[in-house]
Amino acid sequence: MSPSARSGQRSRLRLIVIQALVLSLFVTLFARLWYLQVAAGEVYQAKAASQSIREIVLQPDRGLIVDAQGRPLVANRSSWVISLDRTTLGKLPDDEQSQLVRRVARATGMKPKGIRARLLNCGDADAVVGTCWNGSPYQPVPIADDVETEVALLIKEQAEDYPGVLAQQQSVRAYPQPYGVNAAHILGYLSPITEGELDEAETADDTSVNGASRVGRAGVEKEYDAYLRGMPGYQRVEVNSMGGVMKEHSLDAGTPGDTLVTSIDAKVQAVAEQQLAETIKTARKTFDEVSGKNYVADSGAVVVMEAKTGRLVAMASQPTYDPSVWVNGITQKQLSRLYSEQAGTPLLSRATQGQFAPGSTWKPMMTAGALTNGYTTDTRLNCSSGFQVGNRTFKNYESGAYGFIGFDKALEVSCNTFFYRVGYDFWRRLGSDVSDVNAKDPLVEEAKEFGFGSRTGLDLPGEASGRIADRTWKRAYFESQKDYYCGIEKNPPKDASAFLRQFAHEFCVEGYAYRAGDAVNFAIGQGDTIVTPLQLARAYAAISNGGTLWKPRVGKAIVDPEGNLVRRIQPEKQGQVKVPQSVLGYIDDALKGVTRQGTMAWRMGGFPLDDVPIRSKTGSAEVYGKQSTSWVASYSGDYVVVMMVSQGGTGSGTSGPAVRKIWETLYGIDGETVTPGRAAIPGVVAGKSLPIFAEDGSVLPPKTQATKKKKKS
Repeated sequence: MSPSARSGQRSRLRLIVIQALVLSLFVTLFARLWYLQVAAGEVYQAKAASQSIREIVLQPDRGLIVDAQGRPLVANRSSWVISLDRTTLGKLPDDEQSQLVRRVARATGMKPKGIRARLLNCGDADAVVGTCWNGSPYQPVPIADDVETEVALLIKEQAEDYPGVLAQQQSVRAYPQPYGVNAAHILGYLSPITEGELDEAETADDTSVNGASRVGRAGVEKEYDAYLRGMPGYQRVEVNSMGGVMKEHSLDAGTPGDTLVTSIDAKVQAVAEQQLAETIKTARKTFDEVSGKNYVADSGAVVVMEAKTGRLVAMASQPTYDPSVWVNGITQKQLSRLYSEQAGTPLLSRATQGQFAPGSTWKPMMTAGALTNGYTTDTRLNCSSGFQVGNRTFKNYESGAYGFIGFDKALEVSCNTFFYRVGYDFWRRLGSDVSDVNAKDPLVEEAKEFGFGSRTGLDLPGEASGRIADRTWKRAYFESQKDYYCGIEKNPPKDASAFLRQFAHEFCVEGYAYRAGDAVNFAIGQGDTIVTPLQLARAYAAISNGGTLWKPRVGKAIVDPEGNLVRRIQPEKQGQVKVPQSVLGYIDDALKGVTRQGTMAWRMGGFPLDDVPIRSKTGSAEVYGKQSTSWVASYSGDYVVVMMVSQGGTGSGTSGPAVRKIWETLYGIDGETVTPGRAAIPGVVAGKSLPIFAEDGSVLPPKTQATKKKKKS
C-alpha cells in the first residue's frame, strides 16, 4: 500500500472515531434528558414545587375556662392577624422593602420601626425580648394582632401591593364576665413563648407549642396550660416568586384545647368582688381616731371555700386589673402599672400572695394548742384591761375587762390579756432561756399543725408560705441582719433618728433573744407572724370539717372539645390536725357565741342563725407604722368565708357587712327568711355528674329519658 493510501486510511479511521465519540455523547445526553423528564420527572417536579410551598402554622383554639355551673369565664373570639414573610421581603430591593414596610405600617396603624423590630430573630444583637421573633425563620412572622376586618380584606384583595404579606384569622382570649366578674388573679393571662421555653419544648419533643404560641403566665392559664393549649395545625400554600399565594394545598386543622371546669361560682365571685370593692371604698371615707386621718384601705381579699373539700367557690383580691390588657400585647406603661407600688401592685393576689398579721383570728388555733397542752375548758384566767410583761403593759384592743373567764368567753369577746397570760405561761415554764432555739412551744407547734408557715398546695402558681415567727426564725433573722444593725450602732448615719440608734444597739446586743414579749404577741396573732387569707380560710375549714386540711383547689375537671370527661380533679387531703374532736367542738360552740352575742353580733342582727348557724371570729391586727388590718373569719357546715382589708380598721366594723352579704348570697337569705331556691349555688353539695358544654361554653340542657330512647332507636 502506497504511503498516500495509508494516510487516507488513517484519516478515515480518525473520522470514524470522532463520529463514534460524538454519537456516544448525544446518546448520553438524550438518555440523561429522558431520565430527567420521564423516569425521574415526577420527583424533580415535586422538588421544584416544594420550593414554592410555604407552611403556615395555624394556632389552635385555646380551651375554655368555665365556672362550676358552666358559665364561661374565659372564651375565644376571632381576630385578624397580619404576618410578613421575611423570605419574600428579602428578595425585594432595599427601596421596595422600605416601601412595603411603610405601606403595611400605614394599613395597620403601626410604626415602621415597630414592624422591623418584630421581624428580628430573638438571637440578633438588636432584638428586644418580648418583641422579637423566636419561631422558625421560614415561617411568616405575625406583626399585627386584632386588626380591623377592612384592613385584612384590603391586604387580601390587593395582594400585588403587599407581596409576602398574609392576613389570617385566629382566635384570641375573650372575657365574657358573667355577672360582671373580674377574677383576674384566678384566671391569669397569656404571653408569647420565650426562646428558652421553646428550646425546652423541642428537647422534650413537645409539638404543642411553636414560635408563635402564647402560653399561660399566671392563674389557671398557667397551672392547666398543657390541657388548655391544644395542638397547632398547618396549612400549606403555593406562592409565587413575590410571595403571593397562588394555591392552597393540604390543611391540618389541629386540635382545640380542652375545657377547664373550675369550682368557682360566678354569682358568688361577683358578690365577693363587689362587696370587697365597696368595703374598701367605705373604709377610705371612715375616720381613724388612732392615726387622726381616714383609713388608707390599700388592699383586701376575700376567700370563699367549701369546708368539706377545700374547693374554692370565690376568691377576690384588690387592687386588681383587666386581664384583657394582655390579649394584643401589653404596653410598657401598662406593665409598669401592674408592678407599681404606687398603684397598689395590682398583679399581686392578696388572697394567695399577700401576707398579713392575723390578729385575733389567730386565737382559735391558740385555744386548740392550750387545750391540748395542759389547759382545760374549766380554766379561768383574768381578762384584765392590761397585762404587764417586764416594763411594758400589753392592753386589750377590741374588748374591755371581763374578770375571770374561760376560753369560750375569751374568744367571744376577743380578750387579748387572756391569751397574753397563756402565751406568757408557756414561755415562763418551757422557754425562759431566751437563747434556747430548741425550747418547746405548744402554741407554735399548734400553728404549724394547722398548716401555717407552709404553702397550702393550691393549684395556682406563686402562692406565698406565710411565716411562723418562732425562735428558729428569729435566730435566722438576727444572723442575716446583725452586720447591718451593728454597723449602724458603731457608725450611725448623721440623719439616723434616736429610735433607729436605740433599736440598732438593742438588736446588735441581743437581737436573737426570744423574749416574753415575743411569746405574748404570738398568742394573739401579732408581731412578726404573717399568714395569707387562703391559709386562714383552710385552717377554719379544718375546724368546721373535723380537722382535715385540704389542698385548696380551683380546677374541678378537664373536658375535651367533644364534651367527654378527660380528668376529674378530686379534692386532695394534705394533713390532719391532731386535735381531739371534743376540743374542736368546744371551739366551734365558742365561735357560734362570737356571732350571736360576741364581737360579730352587732353585724348579724336579724340573720336567721337558727336555720343557718354561722361561726365567726373578728380580728384587728396592729402593724407598726400602719393602721390596723381588718379581719373576719367565718364558717358554716358547708363553707368558709374570710375577708381581710389592709389598713382598713376593726374586724367586724369594716368587714362585717360584706361577710354577711356573702353568706346571704350563698344561702338565699332575704332579711330573716331563707329561700333555698334563691341560693347562688343550686344545692349545698356539688352535683355528681359534670354538665355538658356547648361550643360557646354554656351548659346544654340535660338529656331526658325521651332523648335517650330516641338515640338508642
